[in-house]
Amino acid sequence: MSDPAAHPTTGRTAPGPLLRAAALALIAAAAAAPTAGDLGGCGQQAALLDEEKFFAQKARLDCARCEECNLSTRACEAACAGVDPDAAFPRDCLPLVHDGEVCLRALGAAGCGDYAGYVADGAATTPTECAFCPVP
Repeated sequence: MSDPAAHPTTGRTAPGPLLRAAALALIAAAAAAPTAGDLGGCGQQAALLDEEKFFAQKARLDCARCEECNLSTRACEAACAGVDPDAAFPRDCLPLVHDGEVCLRALGAAGCGDYAGYVADGAATTPTECAFCPVP
């Protein structure tokens, strides 16, 4: 009795069913993996960002970038003095450690023009990477 999936000339089984089975196995394996939000990012376990540590690191970075970019604003002065009156996350905001890391990297990579906007005395902007809990 001949195999119905076999090629009539060569007698070999067509690769279609085998390829479909392999594709289904890959899809099933990918679906079983954790989603990006299940972890803190890059394989880290999700952990809440320490507000005090984050704002201390941000103040040091702000001060260094203000000096590097020759910026002189109230936010720069506060950062260099180690004092930031707005150094708190909004109520019910629970950013993760990875969120803070991404924010600090974005600030460190920003150009001086963008940084001037981040520390402006009026209508300061915030990089999207640092908008942990956007206001609706």
